[in-house]
Parts: sequence; structure tokens; C-alpha cells
Amino acid sequence: MPDHMLAITNLHKSFGTTRAVDDVSFTLERGQLLGLLGPNGAGKTTTVSMIAGLVTPDQGAVTIGGASVSSDSDPVKRRLGLVPQDLALYDELTARANLRLFGSLYGLSGEALDRAIGSSLTLVGLSDRADDRVKTFSGGMKRRLNLAAGLLHDPDIVLLDEPTVGVDPQSRNAIFDNLEQLKSRGKALLYTTHYMEEAERLADRIVILDRGRVVADGAPADLRAAADVDDIAFATEPGIDVAGLGRAVGGAVTEVAPGEYVAAVSPTPAAVAAVTTWLAENGLALGELRAGRRRLEDVFLRLTGGGGGGAAGGDAGEGRGAEP
Repeated sequence: MPDHMLAITNLHKSFGTTRAVDDVSFTLERGQLLGLLGPNGAGKTTTVSMIAGLVTPDQGAVTIGGASVSSDSDPVKRRLGLVPQDLALYDELTARANLRLFGSLYGLSGEALDRAIGSSLTLVGLSDRADDRVKTFSGGMKRRLNLAAGLLHDPDIVLLDEPTVGVDPQSRNAIFDNLEQLKSRGKALLYTTHYMEEAERLADRIVILDRGRVVADGAPADLRAAADVDDIAFATEPGIDVAGLGRAVGGAVTEVAPGEYVAAVSPTPAAVAAVTTWLAENGLALGELRAGRRRLEDVFLRLTGGGGGGAAGGDAGEGRGAEP
């Protein structure tokens, strides 16, 4: 059996008395996109930072193509590309000059560097802006250039830490197209995001972290199937009497985000009618209502205690790898 493209085994990391990553293990295959999800402070960014060699694990191992990463300067790390959450760009330089700088750090020069720059700019759709200063770019264009910088040395594995934060829908779709192209070329992609719809659309497999531990690992459809499969989700005003509604419908009602609720009952016509009737009797307007199989978002909220609402949350508490 061939080695996994990336395997992390029993990773641990603490910062003082805070255990940020607690015995995390998973693998990543060629041509696969693995979504790494979790609420704020779950350990996502710290995990990515340990894989990238920016943070040293207290315990555990990282192997790339079957070869163990033994030090920060291990040559096997050249098979990794990192697209960080924070933009690693210089606003006063042109897009081409930024890529030339980063390419030189990867040891590229001459015609090889020129070809790499041209290929990366073409992939992210910025060839026509190559000689414009980055300060003139939109947020979405900067995100795309940030992606190009991580691909210059043609890595086998690309680590993407929330690469679509703050971008417009058009740029987000462009990034999605870029990732699909990379998968088709056999690249292995590790993708952290706090947008559930991104994970639904992109991920072949999902690992969910909570409090530094893996609480789920599998294909999106399998994770949904393993959860309690039926419920009623609806929207109305925030802060309603969930206990009162729960008594009316005969099951627990949870406010998973302000104004967004899930009733853990089978979505029979009688149960749906009980929800709508109770809301009407209490003078509450009904927004969107969905009765049926759980979405990935519902599974995520169930596994992580309901934090984060419609998004899994970033790793604001992780300090880009320097804290949990």
C-alpha cells in the first residue's frame, strides 16, 4: 500500500497550562481536499502550524510521503506549500515583484522562477495585473495572490488556513475553481474554514476538532448519516422561550445562533405544525424552516456543543500558531 501523502500521528501541543492540541491524528491523500473544521480555539491553526514546521509539537510525528519530518530545515518540507490566514504580501510591490521575492526564498531563480510566476498568476487569474502594485488590489485579489505565492515551488501538499476570509463571492468562486484544478493535478489540500457551505462544496473528507481533539473524521455524507438524521430547523427572533417551545413540540429546542433554532424531533407534519402554531400564538414571525435530514452545519454544532452558529468560527484564540 502506498504511503499517505501526509500523515500526522498523535500530535500534542500545550501553551502553558492550555492544551491546544491533544492527541490529533489524521491522514491526507493525493488528489484529496480535507476540510479541517472547529470552533474558535479548537486547535486548527496550531495543528497547521505544526505540520508546516512553524510550531514544534510536544509529542507526535508528521510524515510527508512516508518520510518523517525531523527538523525545521528538513528538505522534505519543500513538498509543502503554506497559504496563511494573514496576507503575506507587500503592498508597495507589484504582484510580480511579490512572487519574485517569495520564489527566491524557495530557491528559484532565472527562467525557472519566471515560469513559476507566470504559471501561478495564470492559475489565480491575475496575469493581467502582474505589474500593478498590490495596494491597488481588492481584498479578493490579494487572497488570490496569497494563494499564488504558496504554489510557486509546485508543492505536493498545500496547507490553506481560511483562504477566503473577507473576500467577495466572485473571488471566493475563483479560489474554489483554483482548488479544483489543484486537486485534478493530484495535489493534496488541507483546508481550514469557518464556512460550512465551503466544506460542503469542497471537502472529500472532514476532520472536526473541538478543544484540541478530533471528534469526527469522515466524508461529509458519512458524518451526516452517523448523526441523528432528522430534525426541524427554523429562524425567528433571537432569545425565544426554547423550553416552552420544547414542551409544545415534545423535544429539545436549541438556539444554535442568534435567531436560528433546531428542534430535535422527527419532522412529522404534526411536529412542524406544533412549531408554526406555537410561534404564531407567541407573536413570532417564522423565517426559513427546514424539516428533514441534518446538514453538515447541524452535525458540527451537535459535536462541538453548539458554538459558532452558522459558521464554525475562526481560530482567533490561536494567535496564528503562537497560542492555542
